[in-house]
Amino acid sequence: MNSIRARLLLALLGMLALVALVMGLVTYRNVLTETEGLFDYQLKQMALSLRDQGEIPADQADALTDEQFDFVVQIWTIDGRSIYATRNHRSLPSRALLGFADVAVEDQTWRTFSVATPGRVIQVAQPVRIRQRLAANAALHSVMPLLFLAPVMALMAWWLAAMTLAPLRRVVAEVRSRDGELLRPLPDQGLPDDVSPLVVALNGLLQRLGQTLETQRAFLSDAAHELRSPLTALKLQIESLKRAPDEAARGDAVAMLSDGIDRAARIVEQLLTLARSEPGAASAAMEPLDLGEVVRQAVADTVPYALSRGSEFVLHADEPVSVRGDKPGLAVLVRNLADNAVRYSPKGSRVELRVFNEGGVPTLQVDDAGPGIPPPERERVFDRFYRRAAGGEEGSGLGLAIVRSVALRHGATVLLGESPLGGLRVSVRFAG
Repeated sequence: MNSIRARLLLALLGMLALVALVMGLVTYRNVLTETEGLFDYQLKQMALSLRDQGEIPADQADALTDEQFDFVVQIWTIDGRSIYATRNHRSLPSRALLGFADVAVEDQTWRTFSVATPGRVIQVAQPVRIRQRLAANAALHSVMPLLFLAPVMALMAWWLAAMTLAPLRRVVAEVRSRDGELLRPLPDQGLPDDVSPLVVALNGLLQRLGQTLETQRAFLSDAAHELRSPLTALKLQIESLKRAPDEAARGDAVAMLSDGIDRAARIVEQLLTLARSEPGAASAAMEPLDLGEVVRQAVADTVPYALSRGSEFVLHADEPVSVRGDKPGLAVLVRNLADNAVRYSPKGSRVELRVFNEGGVPTLQVDDAGPGIPPPERERVFDRFYRRAAGGEEGSGLGLAIVRSVALRHGATVLLGESPLGGLRVSVRFAG
């Protein structure tokens, strides 16, 4: 049973039933006790009223001999001779015990009260079964209202459960009426304190979902636009290859086609890398890593491209620098920084990488000798597909976007500045 309403209703009904049962039992026992006390009081008063009376008049004797009268009065002389009894009964007590007593005669128990005077002993008796029946009837009448109130209390519990959960049902109905395109915030006015945090959390989720969907739509639009150009170029190069008049022209066309395929493959690879590093993507487990060793291995993958341009890498990692992160993700970050540094630097230049602790903060610095980035554009270069026309190098505009995405996943910040080599300095500062 997963329904909150059913659970609440059952809990309320169970509590009410338990309370009613306890109240009924307590009331029943109390009424029984009080009724027994009242009957004892009647016995005592009747006996005491006859204590000082010398002779019972005939009219009073007739009243006491009424068969409907539950009480039996017996009077003995001081020497034990019976001088009066309200009616003959084979199982009447034959002797008196002063005060209150329970006397068993044959198969019947009597409740008696006896009092002695200088000349007589007076005993008033009443059958216990009659007392018990009358007491039980009185007790049942006292708890009878609870039986009539039980259905009313059940209906009130059902109504209270429905009224209590009404705001939650309204929120559920509002959420069910939404679709993927309708992400406006849920109304949060007049909600109970218990439901309001849920609606606030849902509104935050809807806002983040809207931002994610908008980002994805923009990403797909940009990716489609970005892929359109290399694919169009590939079609044109294929047509050029078909129309090549001689072997030399075909060789040039094949070379251009190969470059176009490499560029398209690089764009697709970076798009996939960016998608894997997006917030919400399945993230690998974080583990303690030596940042210097991660940088060394990642740079080794970029060395062939640097050698093709006559460039070189210089890595300064004099001591271990520990970070907690995802090794493949950090390798992607380093490769993109190294690739960008080589790509936008003049051929035959040097790219320096440093790994160090700065005030307990693990830091990676990459310096190149390229054209650098003016301060007004340093924030824009992290946007997807944003490219600066510098150095004549073709790029996808995704490298720094990937770097920032991976850095954010690791709780790191990426800072751009001026390099002593004359180009750009990129500093990645990890959480200490």
